[in-house]
Amino acid sequence: MERELQIIGTISSSLRELAECPKQGDEGAPEAWVEIHDAYVDGLESLVEGQSVTLLTWMHLSDRDVLAVHPRGDTDRPRRGVFNTRSPARPNPIGLHEVRILEIKRNHLRVFPLEVVDGTPVIDIKSEFIQRRGEQDPRAIWGRNIPSREADLLRDVCLRAWKRRLLSGFNGNVSMRIGENCLVTCTGSAKGNLRPGDLALVSIRTGEVVAGGKPSSEVGMHLEMYRNQPEAQAVVHTHPPRLLALGVRVPVAEMLRLPIFESDLIRARFTSIRDNEPGTQALARDAGLAARHHEAIYLERHGLACWGPDPAWALSLSEEIEHLAGIQLDVLVKP
Repeated sequence: MERELQIIGTISSSLRELAECPKQGDEGAPEAWVEIHDAYVDGLESLVEGQSVTLLTWMHLSDRDVLAVHPRGDTDRPRRGVFNTRSPARPNPIGLHEVRILEIKRNHLRVFPLEVVDGTPVIDIKSEFIQRRGEQDPRAIWGRNIPSREADLLRDVCLRAWKRRLLSGFNGNVSMRIGENCLVTCTGSAKGNLRPGDLALVSIRTGEVVAGGKPSSEVGMHLEMYRNQPEAQAVVHTHPPRLLALGVRVPVAEMLRLPIFESDLIRARFTSIRDNEPGTQALARDAGLAARHHEAIYLERHGLACWGPDPAWALSLSEEIEHLAGIQLDVLVKP
């Protein structure tokens, strides 16, 4: 049986050391270039920009003698056999990375996100799973040039926010950074039931719509938060009913001020901006400046905007704030 492994290309990345690499691509990994060797260029035929693919790499710096690890290197978690983890340390250190092709230049693919170190060998490229279920056009799942994996993630986060009553009907908006663009919900989209056509890809630098429909009227706020906070990979703007009710009952300076430990932790991340008209440049500007130092921004008489390393994290912070607001309301009501 033939057992020789063919290296088909190499990764060029801004990640120079293993310590710089995120555990997973959706945890802040950057763009990278995949250079395919000339002998394998014909295998790239029919790939298109905007398509998501599974990239297989040979993680050449990994320890191949390890059979059990603490997941994510956390010694507080029980050890597991490596075949029940995604650890790069294993007998055959093959990496699987779900990436989107941002650009194709003959034998060079610019992809996002990719969490491997510069110089990592590439051993294969495969179409993403949804195509293997029978989709004919990889660009047409959520709309032409709308990345399906990120779109699925936004749909799931919006549904979770709707179930938690942080979003209702057509209000609120959610986005995530994708390289130089952001994927954001469209105006008039029902967040509890996002469908193809409900997302837009927008240039963070210019605000130009790159693909998809008409973005939310609050897209300016998302763009300003990304421009002002390089660590922001996602923005979740919700209308939490308990937090808004609390804003009616107490001054902003007293919101979430409770004699419990969680209050101190959350308030360190929490700030507020004045009650600018929704969708205005003034609101976008103030939110962008506030995002430089705080992850949660109370928009007076309007809602809450949280940023984080991914949409699920930003939503979790929103949930914690809404939970504390509910506790404070209970304290105010009960003697």
